[in-house]
Amino acid sequence: MKIIALANQKGGVGKTTTAVNLGCALAQRGHRILLIDLDPQANATSCFGMQDLEGESLYEPLLREAPIADKVLPTRLDKMFIIPADLDLAGAEIEIARGPDHLTRLSETLEPFRADNAFDYIFLDCPPSLGILMTNALAAADELITPIQCEFFALEGLAKIVRVIEQVRKSGANDRVEIAGIVMTMFDGRTNLSGQVVAEVRAHFSDRVYDTVIPRTVRLSEAPSFGKSIFEYDPNGPGARAYRALADEFIRRHASETT
Repeated sequence: MKIIALANQKGGVGKTTTAVNLGCALAQRGHRILLIDLDPQANATSCFGMQDLEGESLYEPLLREAPIADKVLPTRLDKMFIIPADLDLAGAEIEIARGPDHLTRLSETLEPFRADNAFDYIFLDCPPSLGILMTNALAAADELITPIQCEFFALEGLAKIVRVIEQVRKSGANDRVEIAGIVMTMFDGRTNLSGQVVAEVRAHFSDRVYDTVIPRTVRLSEAPSFGKSIFEYDPNGPGARAYRALADEFIRRHASETT
């Protein structure tokens, strides 16, 4: 089992879209996937039409008031599971910050899943901030995938993530975490800028950048408002094709580690 954080402190870069649709594509290929929504805004939860649920988030497990296994819910897709988010998570961030284990609380909470190997991959959909929940995700993760929008300030955002990772490693909370993958999102082939940004990121981060790029499509933006993944909403469109290709590339990169 691998725990993978999807993080970018900048919002609107396709982070949740990637967490949801990469997870669903992998589940369609037979992998057991758990998506944990760590964002109090619950956007990943909304993608499955589960935003009206209350008391099912990671809040109680993080405060050691309930077993984490009790919060795992099935989705409409076979082998795809979720722990939803709600506004309580914002309160959990405050509560966790008071404790001496404020960086490792999530890692400890996830230990039962490591022990029983119930899933092939756990995706942590992080909030777009550099707060306690994101740093806990980095401290718990085996690796990090960072979606980056094809825009002028892409490398600036990456630099901030790199600094946070260095801080987590130096703190001793997790000395193994690293950026294992960068996914370029919202690619617009009609503009020179998108191609230039991809080339620049590849020049700095080499093979950590996925070959698959995610196009800018209206359908990808619309799907969450209908409580659906792109595979349910527009299964034959360019967005669905791109995330299937991304899943295939993800599988190839992790081929020696799959169970």
